[in-house]
Amino acid sequence: MHRITVIGGGFAGLTAAITAAEAGAKVTVHEAHHTLGGRARTAEGPYRTNEGPHALYNGGPHWAWLMQRDLIGPLAPIPPLEAARLRLKHHGVLRRTPPFAMLKLLRRSARQAPVDVDFMTWAEREAGEEGARAAAHYSAVALFHHDPGSLSAAFVQERLRRATKLPPEAHYPRGGWATLIDRMAARAWNLGVRMETLSRVDTLPTDTPVVVATSLDAARRLLKDDSLTWTSGRTALIDLAVRTRRGDAFVVSDLDSPGWLERFTAQDRSLAPAGEQLVQGQIPIAPHESRADGIARAERLLDLAFEGWRGRVTWRSEAVAYGRTGAVDLPGTSWRDRPAVDRGDDVYLAGDQVAAPGVLSEVSFNSALTAVSLALGRHDRRNTLDLKQA
Repeated sequence: MHRITVIGGGFAGLTAAITAAEAGAKVTVHEAHHTLGGRARTAEGPYRTNEGPHALYNGGPHWAWLMQRDLIGPLAPIPPLEAARLRLKHHGVLRRTPPFAMLKLLRRSARQAPVDVDFMTWAEREAGEEGARAAAHYSAVALFHHDPGSLSAAFVQERLRRATKLPPEAHYPRGGWATLIDRMAARAWNLGVRMETLSRVDTLPTDTPVVVATSLDAARRLLKDDSLTWTSGRTALIDLAVRTRRGDAFVVSDLDSPGWLERFTAQDRSLAPAGEQLVQGQIPIAPHESRADGIARAERLLDLAFEGWRGRVTWRSEAVAYGRTGAVDLPGTSWRDRPAVDRGDDVYLAGDQVAAPGVLSEVSFNSALTAVSLALGRHDRRNTLDLKQA
């Protein structure tokens, strides 16, 4: 029986563990924290927040994989009335529709954007400066980056198309992402995966292939490999519980500068106590900006969309998130240029900042499958060679 060690018990690590166990491997997962989930954890208590906006996009391969194993569970559909309350801030006021120039970039017939040009340069040629800037800022919800227009045009276009597709690709597990993680953990347990929490690994095992399913920063320290770096985003997060008021917006996208507010209880009432709404804001901030700068921008957006919110707050939390949507690709680079999954010596990377295609959690999923395939394939080839030599 093959043996595989997985370091990290988040979405990528659990995907790798389940895949390897289904292939007959004996798997051990080491998770440094006391609970599984990584960045997909959901806070316990009356306000069930995630670390940043979390959604499952049904256009990727992980959707079918999760569905086949009955791991997605109940979803929280967006009521039509709530969906109609999407608002766009443009030129300082809230609108119901995007500027016409931006729509040119959302058409299915729009040309494929190039990899080696930044999004603003390409989009301005296609739709003018106003449309390009609005589209770049709207795409920030899938990027967590303070300047989406400076990134590869092909990279931003893919995320813009996925984020604006109708009907929406984004779906929300009822009860938060922890419910999805719990089902994945149960699946792994039933397959015989050994899961050790509060188990920080400082030295790699040498007797099994190893899948390092951690953040890229943690992988760099563990593997002592300074080449494990890639550009990501930095975001100020604000979570609020406010007393319910009729007419509050569902989603607010800031087209004047990157920023996004979402009332998550619009689709899932279980996330907050009765009579309260759970709102999350994410404001990408530049390297020279502070958390306070981002929170101040979020509050100005709240002033426009949630009348009297300051007097309705019952709970509040603030944080800064780094790399919460993984890698962002600069002009001239694509996912193929990120740190490779195969690190040699039976060590493999999985996560959302490595060389695998996809949007958001799809990168973690695809890299986990690739890592396990390479690990088991190399093990099988080695066994075949040993048998031939014997």
